[in-house]
Amino acid sequence: MGRLFVILMALLWTSGVQAAEPFWLGADISGTSELEARGVQLYNAKGEKRENTELMKELGLNAVRYRVWVNPKDGLCSKEDVLQMALRAKALGLAIMIDFHYSDWWADPAKQNIPEAWKGMSYKQMCKALAKHTEETLRLLKDNGVDVKWVQVGNETTDGFLWDVGRASTNMKHYAGLTKAGYKAVKKVYKDAVVIVHVDCGCDIKRYNFIFDGLKRYGAKWDMIGMSVYPYWDQDTSLETEWQGTVRDFAYNIRVLGRKYNCPLMVVETGVEAKKPVEGKVIMKAIIDASKNRTDGFCKGVFYWAPEAEGHYPLGAFQNNRPTAIMEAFTEAAK
Repeated sequence: MGRLFVILMALLWTSGVQAAEPFWLGADISGTSELEARGVQLYNAKGEKRENTELMKELGLNAVRYRVWVNPKDGLCSKEDVLQMALRAKALGLAIMIDFHYSDWWADPAKQNIPEAWKGMSYKQMCKALAKHTEETLRLLKDNGVDVKWVQVGNETTDGFLWDVGRASTNMKHYAGLTKAGYKAVKKVYKDAVVIVHVDCGCDIKRYNFIFDGLKRYGAKWDMIGMSVYPYWDQDTSLETEWQGTVRDFAYNIRVLGRKYNCPLMVVETGVEAKKPVEGKVIMKAIIDASKNRTDGFCKGVFYWAPEAEGHYPLGAFQNNRPTAIMEAFTEAAK
């Protein structure tokens, strides 16, 4: 039976029929090395000690995401730190997403600060610096045997990045040019990597039309649209009145955007309130179900952001350094 299966798979491969790609269930666990530096020990639901990457796989995840900062003061999330975390994921057979923030610290819709070493550069110089940083980081990973499946060129670039040089609302042409430089750098190292442009608030299609119409107008490329889906923040900013509205609207928007731009999408960030794990599990199940079954196949996966985070961040998925019921939504989806 085993030999027959191998022969059958070989025939399918040579005839051009390949196995379907899995639906990706992932988590951004960029804070792993920071937790370890602080001496934090994680456990599974049974109370058994676990390393974070190992725990994610045990929970049913098949992918992880790591952010990269340019010159972080403490070395956390530097390219060298990311390499050490990525080697763990490689050993466990997890697919890897790299998320370039193009900053020395957090980059998001509220702040896209130019790295200290890049300040004072002209637009052309910044394009070269961005490409060099992107290529060097990815080359370090590749030279150490790490395969990278997806690469984000910027994090939540709702108004571009590297402000004010690449602020989309005031200079879309420069934002597009910087994105183009990142895209080319990725393909130079990993020609088959999926390049993602990431925008927040998946329930609000206006910001997606703004960014992707602009990128298209100036000839920038992307392979996939990355989306943040946070019912908690949508209600906090009055974009939605209930979590069901977020789920309904992001799924609808994925269908519209997928057809408009002829590309796949991914929920590269999501999260729910850690202090409400029972409700959180219900919401996460709805988000995963909508992503898989209500997007006409355009959505390829869901990534939880920093599930292990506790205390300082309200949307983790752990309590007492253990996963809550929220993560059961992923475990059940994996089955």
